[in-house]
Amino acid sequence: MHPTREAVGERFDPALMQRARERTWAALDGIRQHMHPGINEDEAKLAAIEVFRELGVERLWHPVLIRIGANTTKTYRQRSDPSVRLGENDSYFIDLGLVFDGHEGDVGDTLVVGHAPEKQACADAARTLFDEVASAWRTQRLSGQALYAFAGERAEAMGWRLNHAIKGHRVGDYPHSIHQGGNLGDMEAAPSSGLWILEIQIAHPSEPFGAFHEDLLIATDG
Repeated sequence: MHPTREAVGERFDPALMQRARERTWAALDGIRQHMHPGINEDEAKLAAIEVFRELGVERLWHPVLIRIGANTTKTYRQRSDPSVRLGENDSYFIDLGLVFDGHEGDVGDTLVVGHAPEKQACADAARTLFDEVASAWRTQRLSGQALYAFAGERAEAMGWRLNHAIKGHRVGDYPHSIHQGGNLGDMEAAPSSGLWILEIQIAHPSEPFGAFHEDLLIATDG
């Protein structure tokens, strides 16, 4: 593997990476508490700004992404339908890229409001699939390419459609982009712990909803 794919800056500290991860999860939970039926994505992003202020977020390293209802099937670069509002029995996901102490946190999760069993099953499946792929990485030291091939096989076996355009990416001390890490799913080697985000996005094979989950690949669970 080209060494720049996992290069870090002089300030890089694994403990600060873990702290940024934990605080970014706290921010996601804070936004979740503002989500209610009737809210749209722009309103949710305004609520997120308040949460970030309270938590002392230094900056965003990628725009806040909140997808509601049918918009949960869209990829990162696709525009949401702005008319969509959160229903009484609905799902949404939050994708955050935040900087704390000069280090990047990047997390995402799908949540359900009301009673929506199929959407809850989709959200649960995204987490389960993430855990299975992360476990395969820990135990088998699979390459990035192999991890996403495995993810596709498992998603299909579970009855969901994997979004193969989502391939994970590097994080590190801000800005990680100077190292040109590329996509996790294109790596021919096994990724190191604490430097790569595993992203999982799935969708129902025929209905207009999906789910997203992402987190840092770290050598131990938790």
